[in-house]
Amino acid sequence: MAIKIIGAGLPRTGTNTLKAALEKLGYSKTYHMKELLMAPDNLHHWTTLRDTGSTDWDKLYDGYQATVDFPCCPWYNEHMAQYPDAKVIFTTRPFEGWYKSVSSTIWKAGPQTLPQKLGMMVKLLLNPRLRKVIKCVKFSKTSIFGGLMHGEFADKAAAEKHFNQWREDVVASVPADKLLIFEVKDGWGPLCKFLGVPEPSEPIPHLNKKENFHQMLVNLMKGEKI
Repeated sequence: MAIKIIGAGLPRTGTNTLKAALEKLGYSKTYHMKELLMAPDNLHHWTTLRDTGSTDWDKLYDGYQATVDFPCCPWYNEHMAQYPDAKVIFTTRPFEGWYKSVSSTIWKAGPQTLPQKLGMMVKLLLNPRLRKVIKCVKFSKTSIFGGLMHGEFADKAAAEKHFNQWREDVVASVPADKLLIFEVKDGWGPLCKFLGVPEPSEPIPHLNKKENFHQMLVNLMKGEKI
């Protein structure tokens, strides 16, 4: 099954809302970072894509019609090359809100204090699946903060420069007729017009707010479906 929608937006820009919206509109399975955390054995597909520019696309996206968030977004160009008929959706939001959200969620993902780190070490010794999930989390943080943010996320001014540059790069790379720049606050209208589908009667879902991010991550590490 070919990917029809490629998400180029950064995490914490409404990507989980977009996932739910696309699935509501009939894109039956939409790949998101949560899928990788639920199936951490699939990390090798993404490290191969990072290292070679390609991967076993059929196995990676078996049953999926769309992909949003990380791990897709850093390699949206490679996705476009593999799926030339796909449309690209770039989720975005004002920088200040994005930076605050990322700082309190992804940036702090994982143990922060010494007792937390020691507790995690014990859990890792006893839980092989958790070790695989932690590798996925480290891969995401390295790719986002070391790659997309060039190791400068802690410098807010530099982070804003990279945030804006990411948008400029996407706009320059994606043909205008295949690109939607989308803020979830705008609701169904722009999304449904871009996809050529009717608008649902209920409001667009708003999911994965920062206040429930950490509990969601804990649940995913346990292998609990979200």
